[in-house]
Amino acid sequence: MRFKDQTIFVTGGAGFIGSAVIRHLLADTDARVVNIDKLTYAANLNSLPGAASNARYAFEMQCICQAPHLRRLFDTHEPDLVMHLAAESHVDRSIDGPAEFIHTNIVGTFTLLQESLRYWRGLSPQRRARFRLLHVSTDEVFGSLGEQGLFTETTPYAPNSPYSASKASSDHLVRAWRETYDLPTVLTNCSNNYGPYHFPEKLIPHMIIKGLAQELLPVYGDGKNIRDWLYVEDHAKALTLVLEHGRIGETYNVGGRNERTNLHVVETICDLLDQIAPSPRGPRRQMISFVSDRPGHDRRYAIDASKIEGELGWRALENFESGLAKTVRWFCDNRPWWQAIVDRGYNRSRIGLNLGP
Repeated sequence: MRFKDQTIFVTGGAGFIGSAVIRHLLADTDARVVNIDKLTYAANLNSLPGAASNARYAFEMQCICQAPHLRRLFDTHEPDLVMHLAAESHVDRSIDGPAEFIHTNIVGTFTLLQESLRYWRGLSPQRRARFRLLHVSTDEVFGSLGEQGLFTETTPYAPNSPYSASKASSDHLVRAWRETYDLPTVLTNCSNNYGPYHFPEKLIPHMIIKGLAQELLPVYGDGKNIRDWLYVEDHAKALTLVLEHGRIGETYNVGGRNERTNLHVVETICDLLDQIAPSPRGPRRQMISFVSDRPGHDRRYAIDASKIEGELGWRALENFESGLAKTVRWFCDNRPWWQAIVDRGYNRSRIGLNLGP
């Protein structure tokens, strides 16, 4: 069985992608998993059903920016592998409040690298050879594509938002700690994720929840911005493959080969909701409303996943249509999960328009 007798740290394991990784590790491998998360507004331990009673799982409520506490976790749990997913990730929030993104995504990654390096240097030669740190990043670090072409692992960085700039910075730190200190690191850049347990501020869950409430569905600009969509469970499997078999010092792009305009995404959600939960007000497409665009809104993202497909044999199992149908159905069937988020004060009004200092 994969990862037998190995302990894996997962930072940000109560977040969207992190929780999918932990669900996959507990269900499909023999790994011992330590979930390190400070439980910010977007974290949710309810995204890990059954984990608390699993003997191979432990939760540590901890901010990755606090070096002494991270050091204690390394010394207590003695991990064999580290998967770094803890990050602030919402572009609109980064426009309104970039400081938290700089702190968590840059300072937090630096702190984790320093403590990983200290720990790694103290391991036996055999355990040092097996140790590695996987840093999970985004395709947004590459900026905006034109109408043609794909992001590859050698695409120059050109981040356009405080969020993507903070992630680009963290990527550079990871590479530098590999080149300067020989820390065994691997890096991934992924396209837009979607699927079950997605926090409601992101496009797809936001539109599903608003659609179920029969509210207006706000689409930024002309709705023709394009994203490459990746089902989160496919991503989780890709990440464990990279952790297990990826080459030290390499970067792997993970994408679903599912380019869709934002408008197409919203229209498809409308059609699926009309099938699953018909509205007495008629088709939900008539609820689509175009609003002013996001500042610095990148026009198109698309990833070339040839490297991970060719080297590691990974393939996305879900296409956009099958994955979105599963996602919409999940949100319809699991209202208590997202209703609890709404009930504890989540504000669904628009953010990201604060352009002042």
